[in-house]
Amino acid sequence: MFDFDLPLERRGTWSTRWERYPGDVIPLWVADTDFCAPPAVLAALSRRLAHGVLGYSVPPAELRAALIERLQRLYGWRVAPDWVVFVSGVVPGLHLAARHLLRPDQHILVPTPVYHHLKRAAVLAGREHAEVPLVLSSGRWVFDEDRLQDALRPHSRLLMLCNPQNPGGTIFTRAELTRLAGFAEKHDLLICSDEIHADILLDQGKPHVPIASVSREASRRTVTLISPNKAFGFPGAGCAFAIIEDAELRRAFSADHHATVHDPSVFGYEASLAAYRDCGDWLVAQLAYLRGNRDLVEREVAAMPGLKMAHVEATYLAWIDASGLGVPDPQQYFLERGVALSPGAQFGAPGFVRLNFGTQRALLAKALERMKNSSAQKST
Repeated sequence: MFDFDLPLERRGTWSTRWERYPGDVIPLWVADTDFCAPPAVLAALSRRLAHGVLGYSVPPAELRAALIERLQRLYGWRVAPDWVVFVSGVVPGLHLAARHLLRPDQHILVPTPVYHHLKRAAVLAGREHAEVPLVLSSGRWVFDEDRLQDALRPHSRLLMLCNPQNPGGTIFTRAELTRLAGFAEKHDLLICSDEIHADILLDQGKPHVPIASVSREASRRTVTLISPNKAFGFPGAGCAFAIIEDAELRRAFSADHHATVHDPSVFGYEASLAAYRDCGDWLVAQLAYLRGNRDLVEREVAAMPGLKMAHVEATYLAWIDASGLGVPDPQQYFLERGVALSPGAQFGAPGFVRLNFGTQRALLAKALERMKNSSAQKST
């Protein structure tokens, strides 16, 4: 019904992913997919264009209602309408949290490895921060409570979280999140949770749990950032939501509204509403395809000398330990051999690379063959 194998030419379309590396380089780096957006999303955007007026737009009440219904249906999480703050993207939300949810003399805990904007938000806000190393336990990247405790400072105020975890691909369990929320409560920490990958769950039977949903106290102290952009393939349209129960936190978070942060575009509103209302079947089909890609990556990487990776439970991103290659810069090593990956240093782990397998399987197989040949050359 949906053809994810369909090859699409993205060069010459202003694609961030495809324009950075010219020549015969397969770009498997920045986290967007090479798939067409769902037909219902494209139809909604076409109807808006056919109307012809692209003026200023207010957040649609229908979209707020669709989001609230979705959170209740998927997670049993009851969200009031006034908890929802519309933002243009999750990344601006991370930066707003770091700038406005704590004083300049307070401290942020940032897990590592992690999507770089969680740390970058602290740095650009001028807030002191400590990195909390995640540990690989039973094939999953998880928090270590002793390391969390060691990173804590008397002036710590905010804990950053990426759930599901990027780049490690972990779906945190309810028990793990409940313990993390308990740690935050014990030490009076706020939580900013990036949950943009919540819909990209590859391991069936492992549900996503929003950390704000584990208890009323967790909800009171959490800013949850979510968006359909990644899962439904329209990050260029731009629409996201901050779910904030506490009215004072909501006021502080919104301090830059219309000052430095703009609203989502009318295209983001249209695409998000169509995604939540009409694209459930498309999402199921995409997840099945990505699951096949994930399995291919795991099989091939396991056979490559010098490379290893943990199982990917969620996201379309593989976090690959390339330290066994014995090269100073694994990202550059593979780039010179025709595959562009994200450098592990960006996430706090220089010996790693991150591979985006959200692409057509034939192209992915070609890239993996190049990586296989490159790793074999290094081992001989």
